[in-house]
Amino acid sequence: MAAQRNRSKESKDCSELVLLCLFLGIPWEAGARQISYSIPEELEKGSFVGNISKDLGLAPGELAERGVRIVSRGRTQLFSLDPRSGSLVTAGRIDREELCAQSARCLVSFNILVEERVKLFGIEIEVTDINDNAPKFQAENLEVKINENVATGMRFPLPEAIDPDVGMNSLQSYQLSPNKHFSLRVQSRANGVKYPELVLEHALDREEEAIHHLVLTASDGGDPLRSGTVLVSVTVFDTNDNAPVFTLPEYRVSVPENLPVGTQLLTVTATDRDEGANGEVTYSFRKLPDMQLLKFQLNKYTGEIKISENLDYEETGFYEIEIQAEDGGAYLATAKVLITVEDVNDNSPEVAITSLFSPVTEDSPLGTVVALLNVHDLDSEQNGRVTCSILAYLPFKLEKSIDSYYRLVIHRALDREQVSSYNITVTATDGGSPPLSTETHFMLQVADINDNPPTFSHVSYFTYIPENNARGASIFSVTALDPDSKENARIIYSLAEDTIQGAPLSSYISINSDTGVLYALRSFDYEQFHELQMQVTASDSGDPPLSSNVSLSLFVLDQNDNKPEILYPTLPTDGSTGVELAPRSAEPGYLVTKVVAVDRDSGQNAWLSYRLLKASEPGLFAVGLHTGEVRTARALLDRDALKQSLVVAVQDHGQPPLSATVTLTVAVADSIPEVLADLGSLESLANSETSDLTLYLVVAVAAVSCVFLAFVIVLLALRLRRWHKSRLLQASGGSLTGVPGSHFVGVDGVRAFLQTYSHEVSLTADSRKSHLIFPQPNYADTLISRESCEKKDPLCLLNDSKFPIEDTPLVPVSFTFICTLFLLLKKIGFTFNALSPAGKAGTQREPKRTMGGSCAQRRRAGPRQVLFPLLLPLFYPALCEPIRYSIPEELAKGSVVGNLAKDLGLSVLDVSARKLRVSAEKLHFSVDAESGDLLVKDRIDREQMCKERRRCELQLDAVVENPLNIFHIVVVIEDINDHAPQFQKDEINLEISESVSPGMGTILESAEDPDISMNSLSKYQLSPNEYFSLVEKDNPDGGKYPELVLQKTLDRETQSAHHLVLTALDGGDPPRSGTAQIRILVIDANDNPPVFSQDVYRVSLREDVPPGTSILRVKATDQDEGINSEITYSFLGVADKAQHVFSLDYATGNILTQQPLDFEEVERYSMNIEAKDRGSLSTRCKVIIEVLDENDNSPEIIITSLSDQIMEDSPPAVVVALFKTRDRDSGENGEVRCSLSRGVPFKIHSSSNNYYKLVTDGALDREQTPEYNVTITATDRGKPPLSSSKTITLHITDVNDNAPVFGQSAYLVHVPENNQPGASIAQVSASDPDFGPNGRVSYSLVASDLESRTLSSYVSVSAQNGVVFAQRAFDHEQLRAFQLTLQACDQGLPALSANVSLRVLVGDRNDNAPRVLYPALGPDGSALFDTVPRAAQPGYLVTKVVAVDADSGHNAWLSYHVVHASEPGLFSLGLRTGEVRMARALGDKDSVRQRLLVSVRDGGQPPLSATAMLHLVFADNLQEVLPDFSDRPTPSDSQAEMQFYLVVALALISVLFLLAVVLAIALRLRQSFSPTAGGCFESVLCSKSGPVGPPSYSEGTLPYAYNFCVPGDQMNPDFNFLTSVDHCPATQDNFNKDSSSMLLASILTPSLEANKILKHQAPPNTDWRFSQAQRPGTSGSQNGDDTGTWPNNQFDTEMLQAMILASASEAADGSSTLGGGAGTMGLSARYGPQFTLQHVPDYRQNVYIPGSNATLTNAAGKRDGKAPAGGNGNKKKSGKKEKK
Repeated sequence: MAAQRNRSKESKDCSELVLLCLFLGIPWEAGARQISYSIPEELEKGSFVGNISKDLGLAPGELAERGVRIVSRGRTQLFSLDPRSGSLVTAGRIDREELCAQSARCLVSFNILVEERVKLFGIEIEVTDINDNAPKFQAENLEVKINENVATGMRFPLPEAIDPDVGMNSLQSYQLSPNKHFSLRVQSRANGVKYPELVLEHALDREEEAIHHLVLTASDGGDPLRSGTVLVSVTVFDTNDNAPVFTLPEYRVSVPENLPVGTQLLTVTATDRDEGANGEVTYSFRKLPDMQLLKFQLNKYTGEIKISENLDYEETGFYEIEIQAEDGGAYLATAKVLITVEDVNDNSPEVAITSLFSPVTEDSPLGTVVALLNVHDLDSEQNGRVTCSILAYLPFKLEKSIDSYYRLVIHRALDREQVSSYNITVTATDGGSPPLSTETHFMLQVADINDNPPTFSHVSYFTYIPENNARGASIFSVTALDPDSKENARIIYSLAEDTIQGAPLSSYISINSDTGVLYALRSFDYEQFHELQMQVTASDSGDPPLSSNVSLSLFVLDQNDNKPEILYPTLPTDGSTGVELAPRSAEPGYLVTKVVAVDRDSGQNAWLSYRLLKASEPGLFAVGLHTGEVRTARALLDRDALKQSLVVAVQDHGQPPLSATVTLTVAVADSIPEVLADLGSLESLANSETSDLTLYLVVAVAAVSCVFLAFVIVLLALRLRRWHKSRLLQASGGSLTGVPGSHFVGVDGVRAFLQTYSHEVSLTADSRKSHLIFPQPNYADTLISRESCEKKDPLCLLNDSKFPIEDTPLVPVSFTFICTLFLLLKKIGFTFNALSPAGKAGTQREPKRTMGGSCAQRRRAGPRQVLFPLLLPLFYPALCEPIRYSIPEELAKGSVVGNLAKDLGLSVLDVSARKLRVSAEKLHFSVDAESGDLLVKDRIDREQMCKERRRCELQLDAVVENPLNIFHIVVVIEDINDHAPQFQKDEINLEISESVSPGMGTILESAEDPDISMNSLSKYQLSPNEYFSLVEKDNPDGGKYPELVLQKTLDRETQSAHHLVLTALDGGDPPRSGTAQIRILVIDANDNPPVFSQDVYRVSLREDVPPGTSILRVKATDQDEGINSEITYSFLGVADKAQHVFSLDYATGNILTQQPLDFEEVERYSMNIEAKDRGSLSTRCKVIIEVLDENDNSPEIIITSLSDQIMEDSPPAVVVALFKTRDRDSGENGEVRCSLSRGVPFKIHSSSNNYYKLVTDGALDREQTPEYNVTITATDRGKPPLSSSKTITLHITDVNDNAPVFGQSAYLVHVPENNQPGASIAQVSASDPDFGPNGRVSYSLVASDLESRTLSSYVSVSAQNGVVFAQRAFDHEQLRAFQLTLQACDQGLPALSANVSLRVLVGDRNDNAPRVLYPALGPDGSALFDTVPRAAQPGYLVTKVVAVDADSGHNAWLSYHVVHASEPGLFSLGLRTGEVRMARALGDKDSVRQRLLVSVRDGGQPPLSATAMLHLVFADNLQEVLPDFSDRPTPSDSQAEMQFYLVVALALISVLFLLAVVLAIALRLRQSFSPTAGGCFESVLCSKSGPVGPPSYSEGTLPYAYNFCVPGDQMNPDFNFLTSVDHCPATQDNFNKDSSSMLLASILTPSLEANKILKHQAPPNTDWRFSQAQRPGTSGSQNGDDTGTWPNNQFDTEMLQAMILASASEAADGSSTLGGGAGTMGLSARYGPQFTLQHVPDYRQNVYIPGSNATLTNAAGKRDGKAPAGGNGNKKKSGKKEKK
């Protein structure tokens, strides 16, 4: 019942169980049941005993988890637990005899402790005996001395052999070697032990034979049989009629156990009244076990007993030795020696940890029990009294519990942070002198609680951050430490709530809760605030959590982000320019005015410097560098103009520096009226005709602009209508629309993405929305980390989403530039779709859990529940006296011993509540859980428990819990008369010669009675007879033994045997008795000759019997007794051969073999044997031995014929070898059969007369097996069969049955062009497994994709080694690849061959110089020139050098360099673009005609180059370009300039209008005439119906398909931009005004044809809009003609790649030259009028950027931090027009 209740409680919360164990000290419960196993002895280590996990109800792997271990006290551990299999295994060798000696049952008991269940299980293992010991005599030689007058029939006891085994494996029988004087009688004692007696059969005659040698053999009954022998030497002496007599029947001595070896204990003495040799007495041990025999040494002559080995009180405290005294006449006397060993303090105490509660929480209260210890000392009394102690500095103390139990309790408070574990040493010291001690070490872990808050490494932190920082950038990291462990030490960081300038702190700063890294959520402005103060909180994850705060100061560092602001001079409110006066008489250094400016930045960024950029009269004025003062540099002259204009630049010292300019007008006059008068005189008359012309021009420009604007509006309306229809179609088709406008910029049809993104799209079949994730490009300096990007928070693309401001990803481009592009595209009709977050997932902290996985809180115990268990132990010491009970033995199971609960003061309810139970080493009692009675659990046998002790007491421990207490119980077992006296042998055999005189006494074996007092042995009785009487004698210890006395002379002829009954009785009521049968044999003389049992003996003998084998035993009998009946045997008239082969034992008649027999030599032997007794009487018999044949000859194999060379194509049944067999045996032993080894393609055919043929039995393959080792085995039919084998080697000859095989299925070779003719370019190799000529391979060319007539002029192949040689130098530009077919052929008959393809790729080398396409010479051979406006500002695009290179890859990357310039520094040349721009403004001294010598160099090694001469003329119109140029400066006419600009504007607008009308008409016509020739976006925009229109290429953009790959799992899409599309029939309209949505829809539309098309063209370069210093060159081409025909040459197809790329780059960058013309793609304004649209072929198939396969990114914007080049040039007027 208790075990069931414990198992039910195991299902409760583990936290409650741990709490109860810690506070209440629950002891380990004794086992609820006994588990028994049985194993044989001598098992190997690790042998399986039993499945302990199954018997305990556990899984095999739970042994270690539940803390299952073996608890055994004071003995060697014989068994161990296997935690893997859950089995109980042996821990070492187990010897049953060493453990249990001669006990009938050998039981090993121990306990198994299940710590988790708090249970002890009793284990009982029975070790069964095996026959591993042979019977052994104490001595190898035994001397028996017999007086010659001893009558026949006299018996002489011999020493019995000792066999430690039990049962059938113990001693069973004795045998005596045959002799004529003695025989052997085996007697059994009452305990079943057998002992031999030597019986005198014939009278001895010392004169005839003085010594007799006998062999006594003791055999056991085991399997196999074991035996031991002793040599018995019988010496015949003269008459001796007195037996030795001991001085005392029993000797007693007490000795301490620490006596040294060799110490004499006592001397026994026996006297003999005989004289001479008959009176000499020798002493020997009688019936002494081997263990005691090794302990003591007996002097056989003096009777001195000494110690031969150390004594051990703990092993044996008492020895009982029987000493035998023997005189010369073989008379014996016995005496007992009782040795008592006294205990000394020679054993150290032992400490066993019964229970250990580790780990213990650091907040455990004082007095908590953490361990329960048990101490034990094998010594007794004072030597066994043990005290325990621990080190004083430990926060624990030991408290004495019941008996030998100690409790280790907490004495001082624990702190895991100071000491996380304690290595506790318990010292146990006994009370001996000198005292002995032992130490036990164990580790106690301290469990952590959350008692330490996190601690920051600094009291406060400060850090710096530059203003204008990137949003999401990491700015600082704080670290806090918590000395606790696990969850209590896991720190969570947060920011205290605060506001900064009205905004919450969380909008400025965020912190990573796990790492403490702080991120900036917005860009800081130093001018807004200089410093931020915040509190960082670090909280642990304990329960309850603890936290600490630290202050963090964030200082914002200034950056140069504000340009200087000019305070003076300021423009007047009416818009006029202020005028400063400078008197004409001003001297040099005169202060004219002062420019005042300030900068909002601080420090060096606010240091301002002033410099003069431009002056109408250079050298007249000077500006102070740091003061801004404008002073005269020289005196004013009369020729100086009245009005002077100065442009002053104010620049700060930031990096990079920022500047501002101001224009000063200085009037040279002494007063203001003078200034007005001078200005009036200088004013020219207004020309009325010029004013009229200006007015007309303005009106014309306005009219044309209005008409053009109206046309554009109508066109846009039509486009919007079409777009609306397409949107409806897209909505119905489920396409996905909307793309974030902040991610690209451009105009209609021209969209360049600002940044490359990997877009992940999650689509559903019934949704019009998609979920896209745009990861940030740089995780290092943004708030959004890689982990947060992988959270897959969806972002919805909505059609009505607005332009994002705060929620858009951070794009490293200028905000002003983005806003400008946004407004521009908004005005021209684009609709922007931005990303809007679908939702924000809030973080919710997971509730804490306990270690057990439960969130339930622990219920605290009430005050009464805690107080009562703590106070109860205070009253228990008064109850700790032992409780005594007395019961008789052999009570029935379940009998009541006493009410234990009542005696302990417990109620019936307390029995189960406090788990009352008893424990002992062997549990014989149990407690009734309902009544509290102590019950008998098992049979109680006082004799088995207490042996012969007068007082028998059983010690028990009663254990109660809540609180833990142990009580001592003593149960006294009283004796009852349950045993009868018993003799060791049921039959006593005695041999007495009839010559023995009356009065001779013989000591008989005494009976044993295990009972005590009156129930023990009382007296002996002998059955009535006339020859013998019984005498009782007393031992010194109070025992009695019988002695048989001869009363009357014996007569063998009258009665040869006497049978008596000896009875032993005890004094019980009623009395019990035991009997033994006494058999007395009388010995007599003999006078009869021997007689054989048979006249003829016949025997059949196998020829393989070994020498020494007994064949048969001839038997002759003699009716006489004693020496006259002894018979000897001998051969009579036997041949010498037979005498050498056989031997005859003269005493036993046993015939043995001396030599091996051979049936093949002699088949039959015949011999005569004679038997003779001691009286010379004899008889004869005949022995016939027939030898039987055995299979002792192995067969022989003889090879008659052998063919060792076999063709591999030989057919089956071809004879390979001929052999025969032979066997010398006869019958079935000589019949032979043959067999072959397995796995060979051969078999054996039997022929006549033991001949066999070896023939082929299957196909042969030399390539797999070139030779066979064939083993022929010949086996006869004998039993067992014999066999012999012979191995022959057969070689297989090769035939050509394998074709050559190439090492690869196809070969690919890369050969650089311009290779050396005759050089090796590749090598093919083929192998042929055949041998010789069949495996010799030759190579040849059989086919090629080149012309067969010219194949030999390209390549050749070596027939021997397969090396392929180039016969000419290859040219990459002419031949890029070709394929060959090579053949490998062997030399066999017939020849076999194989083919393989070899593809040769010709690699490019830099062998073509760049070719300049523009500027080109005119038709007449003259050099063309480009005009440059005089007002061109720095950065103005003058012209562009266009060149191509016929090479490819890096060899075609072109760079441009200025070799010579007529005016160095005036122009700059783009390194990669070839663009010639103004480096500075044109000066007055600069010539209007300039020359530039430009070098174009490729990227090959070595590089090749070409040069071009540029002629540049500065002029505002063509009329100024005259043969003669005047170097004199002409005054500027502002009215004429205005008219010029108006004319140019009118012309441009008119041309644009005209081109727009023509283009619209052409598109309509193309739709009507070519309905299937749609745009190039079929691969991405596919529909079966809808309007069709031509692609819009007029803006200078090439068609590209955007490949957006969405795999099935929608987790890792691939987004490839700008993949050139070869061709695709359009079934849907091209990009319209809302191309942003159409672009994404086209991307998400899958097309199988598009995937095929994309495989033909590699992706373009990573960035085709490089900055000036990083743009790569174009692939080469040749210049086209001026006729407009399509070029046929391959190089013509690539002629204008550079121009096309440049035009597309400008269009993508929003270049000011985009509107250069509707049909010229913006080229005519820059490269001359000869480049029109008709010269621009469709390069969709060949446009690529060499050396790259990456996608398009805004790399230039990232590097420079500016708008792309060309977007902010100095062509201001053109820029204004474009904005309009």
